[in-house]
Amino acid sequence: MLKINDNISIPETQIQFQAIRAQGAGGQNVNKVSTAIHLRFDIQASSLPDQVKDKLLSLSDQRISKTGVLVIKAQTFRTQEKNKEDALNRLQKIVQSVLVKKKKRQKTRPKKGAVEKRLDSKTKNGRVKKLRKKVDY
Repeated sequence: MLKINDNISIPETQIQFQAIRAQGAGGQNVNKVSTAIHLRFDIQASSLPDQVKDKLLSLSDQRISKTGVLVIKAQTFRTQEKNKEDALNRLQKIVQSVLVKKKKRQKTRPKKGAVEKRLDSKTKNGRVKKLRKKVDY
């Protein structure tokens, strides 16, 4: 059972793991041992609440296919167990990121004094630059 928060958890039966060979450097070991993990999680068929499913599917994430399957490839570590743990942690973070409600931005304006100060500094700067020009006699 993968616990997302107090109310939401994902059963292990809804998550599929597939061991594959890792990419990159690693010598002969990388060619013969399948240490990387492909985690597949079908969002549509999961037991997540509908709102969470909709938010996950609306994410513009390359890891989510058009059919609604989230694929995470974990190959950071040298052991299959650690890569599996890493993939589960990443799945947990993705689902948790959807649960966070973003605060609505409050429009702010600069104070009158700040605007005046900025305009004064601009006029001073302009005067200094004018004085640098060639003088006509």
